[in-house]
Amino acid sequence: MPHLKLFFLLLSIFFTSSLAANVTYDRRSLIIDGQRKLLISASIHYPRSVPGMWPGLVKTAKEGGIDVIETYVFWNGHELSPDNYYFGGRYDLLKFVKIVQQARMYLILRVGPFVAAEWNFGGVPVWLHYVPGTVFRTNSEPFKYHMQKFMTLIVNIMKKEKLFASQGGPIILAQVENEYGDTERIYGDGGKPYAMWAANMALSQNIGVPWIMCQQYDAPDPVINTCNSFYCDQFTPNSPNKPKMWTENWPGWFKTFGAPDPHRPHEDIAFSVARFFQKGGSLQNYYMYHGGTNFGRTSGGPFITTSYDYNAPIDEYGLARLPKWGHLKELHRAIKSCEHVLLYGEPINLSLGPSQEVDVYTDSSGGCAAFISNVDEKEDKIIVFQNVSYHVPAWSVSILPDCKNVVFNTAKVGSQTSQVEMVPEELQPSLVPSNKDLKGLQWETFVEKAGIWGEADFVKNGFVDHINTTKDTTDYLWYTVSLTVGESENFLKEISQPVLLVESKGHALHAFVNQKLQGSASGNGSHSPFKFECPISLKAGKNDIALLSMTVGLQNAGPFYEWVGAGLTSVKIKGLNNGIMDLSTYTWTYKIGLQGEHLLIYKPEGLNSVKWLSTPEPPKQQPLTWYKAVVDPPSGNEPIGLDMVHMGKGLAWLNGEEIGRYWPRKSSIHDKCVQECDYRGKFMPNKCSTGCGEPTQRWYHVPRSWFKPSGNILVIFEEKGGDPTKIRFSRRKTTGVCALVSEDHPTYELESWHKDANENNKNKATIHLKCPENTHISSVKFASYGTPTGKCGSYSQGDCHDPNSASVVEKLCIRKNDCAIELAEKNFSKDLCPSTTKKLAVEAVCS
Repeated sequence: MPHLKLFFLLLSIFFTSSLAANVTYDRRSLIIDGQRKLLISASIHYPRSVPGMWPGLVKTAKEGGIDVIETYVFWNGHELSPDNYYFGGRYDLLKFVKIVQQARMYLILRVGPFVAAEWNFGGVPVWLHYVPGTVFRTNSEPFKYHMQKFMTLIVNIMKKEKLFASQGGPIILAQVENEYGDTERIYGDGGKPYAMWAANMALSQNIGVPWIMCQQYDAPDPVINTCNSFYCDQFTPNSPNKPKMWTENWPGWFKTFGAPDPHRPHEDIAFSVARFFQKGGSLQNYYMYHGGTNFGRTSGGPFITTSYDYNAPIDEYGLARLPKWGHLKELHRAIKSCEHVLLYGEPINLSLGPSQEVDVYTDSSGGCAAFISNVDEKEDKIIVFQNVSYHVPAWSVSILPDCKNVVFNTAKVGSQTSQVEMVPEELQPSLVPSNKDLKGLQWETFVEKAGIWGEADFVKNGFVDHINTTKDTTDYLWYTVSLTVGESENFLKEISQPVLLVESKGHALHAFVNQKLQGSASGNGSHSPFKFECPISLKAGKNDIALLSMTVGLQNAGPFYEWVGAGLTSVKIKGLNNGIMDLSTYTWTYKIGLQGEHLLIYKPEGLNSVKWLSTPEPPKQQPLTWYKAVVDPPSGNEPIGLDMVHMGKGLAWLNGEEIGRYWPRKSSIHDKCVQECDYRGKFMPNKCSTGCGEPTQRWYHVPRSWFKPSGNILVIFEEKGGDPTKIRFSRRKTTGVCALVSEDHPTYELESWHKDANENNKNKATIHLKCPENTHISSVKFASYGTPTGKCGSYSQGDCHDPNSASVVEKLCIRKNDCAIELAEKNFSKDLCPSTTKKLAVEAVCS
């Protein structure tokens, strides 16, 4: 028996060591176990979804042609106070990394621990700002001490579980700091020493895999500097011995409350990726591939929305966004087919025009791959390469894995489009003992007092900074003052009213006089200071003025960002007999937070700490009101959003879990929005916006895993007034699929890409349609082979149309979950519209 135990011990040691990977790099790429690797990575942030979603997100990424999952490590989610650590729930980093490992994928761990990321305070704990002598991200000893301590903690956790590639785990790269290069000089004498300290501190961790620093132009060897941008094809590392890596390719952009909804066309993203690999890139990461949700109060900014959807290939709710996800999947397959020659071959650049070029890679085994690009922003071009003519649309790249056959063009989209709707559903009451005899949904309410509840926290002449006072334990801070109005004031005898004048560093404000809401105001997100002017109702005698100051996410980036304050700076009243009365230097009484927050009435353990009032009809348009209802989960299994378009502003919870801030604030009708986005030309965040004049965010993601079979407690805190009877759950449902493909669409299968393009091995263009799992194609709304025009949902027949189109598609697709329709003579008329390039457009219903 002892010999048998020794045998199994040795066997275990052998297999453990054999899984370990040696990760190094040279000028071309990362080298894993002696092999250069071309890698395509996807950012998925573990706290921006829930553990129940992680396996599905990773699986969808892998199916999309992704090799690597990338995530930041969120310091302020893990170290809640000094040495008080949390790694549960959405912050179970180990579980997330192991899910990636189980999927047999690599992982990039961006420890930072400063992350920016539109995340509250850039991911740095707020408590650290109040450690004496601390200045973030510079040569500050307290900051460096706590940063190193946290980074060492994370590294040791990973080492203990053998998660670095050198130990057999999935982690092939780690990042220290984040986008510091453009900020370094602003920190003066403390900038560069800090950057060099951070790099050396990271190297001292001895993790056995390379470290990277993004946007760090002076990253010291052997740390690799990387690029973050919409385009990184022209990026060059700061050493000829380092590979060309792109850590953030932004496939969309984040949203701010009160702004339009930004989108980035999939053709342009594909163009940027193809150009990067055309120009010698070896690792590219989408930031974000799944953006997810800023649950609770985790969004930064200020004014970053609760949704962090990012117009990413996987949407906020975990569904593949089509055609973006599918178009990029086809791109990844095309690029991967060139991997060996790209990494081991030598490139030659040929100029074919003022904005046209081809990069040709050949290797010693005879392999050849070419990327033909046309960066003209308007004109398509016919480009002759090796005596063959290629049509290359404007602002596109054609990929030829054998230097002959085009297998992918970034501007030609063949992937299906999904029609996704938010299907509303009434809140259904749960038949629990407390309300089993009642019919219909029962709302209960608790109304906060405007101003001081309980004992005042402190009294002070003048104003305090909001953030320094709350330490970000809450969004809310009450500033209250009393004012005596004499009976001789003229406004008491006239129609006119006095006017309240407020100036604030941000972020938002509700003004109450004698417990009644007078008005609200806010900054605009980018420049949060604002001025507020509002008529108010004063009476003779004592008047209580209560101003509720609010933060909407703390600053998350920029030099010295932790010193940016919030809160009131001036309060005046005009329209009195003596002119303008300045209350700024008066004695103000302060209260931090809300009574309901203090009593945790949104959590199961705190629900009974106040007396809830049950009424047949809940009050509407009432400020400072908590609403509670007991509900059943929505039907079906689709992802869920909470529709809050008829509410004002506030916070929401389900079963004590933080849904987040809601604020259906509308963007201006004067903002620049587009009906159709031209993908051609360089992208900027405001190029392709939609939703002008509409709420920036209407639906708020509620993960399915948060629901119980019954008895779910939905709690809403409404700040300024709304109509809770119009709150709905909405199921995010794919109701249909569309596709439009031309017969000249590149369609060579992998095994034929390195063969001659003749009719024996050339595959016909094909439309692929697929409905969600457990559904099927129930009907065909539109089908036309010929010259159809339009887009998904609004196709129309052209002058050329095969009348059998619908019957062909129905025969191949009806009652199937997925189907393929080949643009071939066996399906459609061969004599139709000779000398015309035909297309097939299909729109089908999924049910």
